[in-house]
Amino acid sequence: MPIFVRGLTLGLDEPEELLRDRAAARLRVRPEDIRNWAIVRRSLDARKHRVQFTYNLELALAGPPKREVQLVRRLRRNDVTLLNHEHVPEPQPGKEPLPDRPVIVGFGPAGMFAGYLLARYGYRPLVLERGFDVSTRHRDIMVDYYRKRIFHPESNLLYGEGGAGTYSDGKLYTRVHDPRVQTVLEVFYQHGANPDILIDGKPHIGSDKLPGICRRIRHRIEAMGGEVRFGARLDDVIVENGTITAVVVNGERIACGPVLLGIGHSARDTLRMLAGRGVAFETKPFQIGVRIEHPQDMVDRWQFGEFCGHVRLPPAEYHLVAKGAAGPYGDMFSFCMCPGGIILPTNENHGLIATNGASRSNRGGPFANAGLVITLDPRAVCPGADKDPLAALAYQEQLERTAFALTGGTYQVPAQRACDFLAGKKSDGKLETSFPLGGQWVDLRELLPAYLAEGIARGIAQLDERLPGFGGGEALITAPETRASGPLRLTRHPETRESVSTGNLYPIGEGAGYAGGIISAAIDGLKTAELLIGRYAPLT
Repeated sequence: MPIFVRGLTLGLDEPEELLRDRAAARLRVRPEDIRNWAIVRRSLDARKHRVQFTYNLELALAGPPKREVQLVRRLRRNDVTLLNHEHVPEPQPGKEPLPDRPVIVGFGPAGMFAGYLLARYGYRPLVLERGFDVSTRHRDIMVDYYRKRIFHPESNLLYGEGGAGTYSDGKLYTRVHDPRVQTVLEVFYQHGANPDILIDGKPHIGSDKLPGICRRIRHRIEAMGGEVRFGARLDDVIVENGTITAVVVNGERIACGPVLLGIGHSARDTLRMLAGRGVAFETKPFQIGVRIEHPQDMVDRWQFGEFCGHVRLPPAEYHLVAKGAAGPYGDMFSFCMCPGGIILPTNENHGLIATNGASRSNRGGPFANAGLVITLDPRAVCPGADKDPLAALAYQEQLERTAFALTGGTYQVPAQRACDFLAGKKSDGKLETSFPLGGQWVDLRELLPAYLAEGIARGIAQLDERLPGFGGGEALITAPETRASGPLRLTRHPETRESVSTGNLYPIGEGAGYAGGIISAAIDGLKTAELLIGRYAPLT
């Protein structure tokens, strides 16, 4: 049985070939006694004014078969254990006949991985995606929207092949402890992602690589018998005796088997339609805030100090918390930090402005950006949310419409220097931002609710004490950051994963309120697909 060794370290100028020697010293064996070894995890540790790489290794020893077991027992170290690989059991197809082929609504991470697994086991899923394939989507965003200011409500940074994640950083870091994490990483790797994602502590793919990977996964689903339709918005559902029996797409009624709903949290029109058909919703905490942008070399200096600029160091990133900054609303914290990245427009409709961030695979841009958000209970801040969960959607939209109005309907992002935001004055002079549509100087206190503006101001001031310049003249704040998470959850049964109100409907992913990123959404889709495979027989 292989040995798992945690926490081996290397300095910036030490090659990974030394890891075998470091492992041998930890195990108290000769280096030549280590027959095989492999890196399982690699992370960069920049804490406590030191910068080094930390590794976990899997290795095997030469000699008798039980040598590893005997060695681990003798050492009695928490950082040296026997490696037990966690595996998800292969689902065993059930025997109940499917009423019709499974329908997956949405081709983001949840829908994509659910479709991948269902197709692999012979269930021939039909995937309905309101947006378009990545080639069409790329033209609509980069040419029509960014250059000509022509916005397409059905083909943008939120809707289309791969969902909102396609043009994100492709962050694959998650706090979810589930063996399916490795499954998701391996599927991405098999379809073109860098093999480093299999071992990096905070893996990412990059917005330049994700479109091609999503396209190849779709081709694989189609090759296994699945079907993906683009330009296929879910307009209605047919509910008979409390169960969905058909969906309506572009005026066409399509009979369906199980409906896996992975629409994302920005498909507000679809959420409202479902509420009108009696689908059960509940409120859940969500995040709202701003996005802050700094020169990347400033972030590098904060994190790496004297080691800044070393050839082996990547662009630095951070995760920050300003404790108690928002008073009764709690902490302000950073979200979706994008080293060397850009700020993106994430509106799904005309007349709205919202922000997000992304990075290319090399994270080589001159700016770093991150959301600064506060977690809110919709019932505390959204009028009417105590009686109507969907009232929180209107609350988000109002902020986004106000942002659009404050910039004169140009789709330029409202912006303010951090130091001016703290001082309560409007910025002037040259405005430099990575936002592809440009920015306009705005007093963000005219946009943000007072409780939010004050909480964020206190949080930035608190972080500026720890990281000089965080709230200074080189820091740019843009707003609003309203898509960090959704304020709704489509209530489902914890065991059957079926909607508590509507039979045959299976909410999945981030938009359903059960995930918070690419990996967790993909895992949620896989779990529902596994359950359906275990219940139903494949289609013949």
